[in-house]
Amino acid sequence: MSFFKKIFSKEKKETLDKGLEKTKSSFFDKFSKAVAGKSKVDDDVLDNLEEVLVSSDVGVDTTLKIIDRIEARVAKDKYLGTTELNAILREEIANLLSETNTGNATEFEVPEQNTPYVIMVVGVNGVGKTTTIGKLAHHFTKAGKKVVLGAADTFRAAAIEQLQVWADRSNVPIIKQSMGSDPASVAFDTLESAVNQNADVVIIDTAGRLHNKVNLMNELTKIKRVMQKVIPNTPNEVLLVLDGSTGQNAFEQAKQFTAATEVTSLAVTKLDGTAKGGVVIGISDQFKIPVKYIGVGEGIDDLQVFNKIEFVDSFFN
Repeated sequence: MSFFKKIFSKEKKETLDKGLEKTKSSFFDKFSKAVAGKSKVDDDVLDNLEEVLVSSDVGVDTTLKIIDRIEARVAKDKYLGTTELNAILREEIANLLSETNTGNATEFEVPEQNTPYVIMVVGVNGVGKTTTIGKLAHHFTKAGKKVVLGAADTFRAAAIEQLQVWADRSNVPIIKQSMGSDPASVAFDTLESAVNQNADVVIIDTAGRLHNKVNLMNELTKIKRVMQKVIPNTPNEVLLVLDGSTGQNAFEQAKQFTAATEVTSLAVTKLDGTAKGGVVIGISDQFKIPVKYIGVGEGIDDLQVFNKIEFVDSFFN
């Protein structure tokens, strides 16, 4: 099937395979039990498969959608053996991911434009937000882009210090102020500096507080408004970082942030340390927001551009 033609480099594919190993092992252990002793896909098999998908953090709504599609194929074909179920499940998950993730990017790229491409990064504390920003800076720099970081998470001194460490590792400039400063002021200074330096990419870190959605919304709205005084129609992208190891909690975080601001892309981190990688499928489907990056290891190169073809291939291979 041409859909599954591999396009990653061997090294990147091996990293992805390894990063999804726990998820794959857990899923197929449950899957093999779900079809044990069965030769035909019947109601019992579908009920068991539903349990497998839900327990793999695909999410209830997405699971029901997958089951409905398989049921339709069983009804159409009249007879469907359990040996074919793996291939059909693979196809339906690939189709679901294709509905949201329409491209097949493999490299870290941003559109060419006359002004810096501005990415505002949001997400709760502890999901790997600052680390993701640092890795993005590294990858964009490797791709020949001039990058500037903005430390607009002024709520925690540790966030500013951590971003400084990543800026040093990636050898990119960082714009920061003292803890407690106005985040919008930091964002303003960052964009001004980026324009003056003819930067290609600007990545703005923001505070990860969710205790009061109204305050969060107001803060993010203000940051956007102030940035637009420097460069109209910014940010170009609002990237929400989610911790894949938290499973269903990642769904709740996505719900909160999409209600607080317009999120345009997702990064799902820490997939290598969990068996909950199915969350990528559910979140992509339920929120209709493309998953742009996934974290499959702790190394600086272990943040990958999400590619649905390679993801499905690693998941099922």
